[in-house]
Amino acid sequence: MSTTTDVPARLAEVIGSKRIVAAAEELETYAVDGRLPGAIVRPVSTEEAIEVVRFARTEKLAILPLGGRSKCEVGMTPDRYDIALDMTGLREIAHYDPGDLTLSVDAGMRLRELEIHLKQHGQVLPLAVPCFESATVGGSVSCGIDSALRLQYGSVRDFVIGAEFIDGTGQLCKSGGRVVKNVTGYDLHKLLIGSLGTLGVLTRVNFRTYPLPAISGGYVACFGNAQEALVFKKAVEKSGLPLANLELFDQRAARMIHAILARTEEASLPELEREEWCAYGSFEGSEEVVRRIGGELEKITRESGTGHSRILEPAEDVVLGGMLRESFEWLRWGAPATLLCRLALPEVTEKVSTELSQLAGSLGLASAVIVRAAGIVYLGVFAETENEEAITALQKMATSAMAIARSENGHATLLHAPLMVKRSVVGANLSQAQTGLQQRVKQAFDPSGVFAPGRVVGGI
Repeated sequence: MSTTTDVPARLAEVIGSKRIVAAAEELETYAVDGRLPGAIVRPVSTEEAIEVVRFARTEKLAILPLGGRSKCEVGMTPDRYDIALDMTGLREIAHYDPGDLTLSVDAGMRLRELEIHLKQHGQVLPLAVPCFESATVGGSVSCGIDSALRLQYGSVRDFVIGAEFIDGTGQLCKSGGRVVKNVTGYDLHKLLIGSLGTLGVLTRVNFRTYPLPAISGGYVACFGNAQEALVFKKAVEKSGLPLANLELFDQRAARMIHAILARTEEASLPELEREEWCAYGSFEGSEEVVRRIGGELEKITRESGTGHSRILEPAEDVVLGGMLRESFEWLRWGAPATLLCRLALPEVTEKVSTELSQLAGSLGLASAVIVRAAGIVYLGVFAETENEEAITALQKMATSAMAIARSENGHATLLHAPLMVKRSVVGANLSQAQTGLQQRVKQAFDPSGVFAPGRVVGGI
């Protein structure tokens, strides 16, 4: 078994010193909750990545596969972290058939780079996830964060049609295929979605692509309280209008967006500064379709008898849509100590949004709520210090969010929190996760525990 100090030298014997980094300043940039790896490996081929996994298995070392490293703190801190396997060197398009709307791409390709390539062929991959500029294909699949376009296109599991990955024995595995209609075998690649690199190393992902819309439009409506906003949301959903996105956000979230725009001198959206609740809708299609949907949304707002609304200018739509896509990023850095939870509910009611805000207030904490399609709620809770009192309050808030989600037949996931909050709230559920279905799946994919042992998903 290798010790931490000789890991770089031993790895250099396996794949060459050019792929190994052990400088202290670089190791710091790969930290996960303050825990540093013993070495960074940057393979440029699947074969090199396989050799690293086999080496780690033989030497009983722990690997954490990484991409753009924008969401490293999601999930629990690994118990051991010997090797950071940086997959950004694998960034080729292995197969692309525009006519068949299918794509096979290496896991290390950045989403922005892929978007530019697809746009040249009049197509798009609707993976609108936060940290879009730095996020990679493999990282976006592994972290399982929502796409802002899930209302129209579904989540990533709806357009991932296959994958290649290295399992814990160092074998290259394939699941699914390159075509949309795939009727044989099990969709094992779906288990890798949201697995945080604990089951295998994604090397390639196959997607279904979509035609690039001719134009898009944006709409904003403002309301005096959560009930009015939710009534509007229900009316829009009942209308059957084909929206790409529909999100509600409270005053705190609106003011955070407004403040960021003021600093960056982007398009001004004055209504975000003064309203209690806002709704944003985006829609795509031909010019005629976009114009019709905008008109229908204005009609729904008038018929509701509350609030006011307007069609956004194209630049405003790009800015507001982009800000909501990036809500995970700016919510988690909204204060010196922040709790960010994702609640998945059968239905989002006024009771839920009100209880969440009132609970935060009763604990002396500020909060922001964003309601996304399909019953997804993002809750940001902010403390101005990270002292013992604030940590205790955030712990109580996380526990309360869990209780509210369960009372509504849903569940909650902790996306970001101070380490002490993670350990106390998520750690309480570790024994159940380690003996339940999650651990049995882990054992099947990674029998030797090579991949990030202890890094369970942050369910609460």
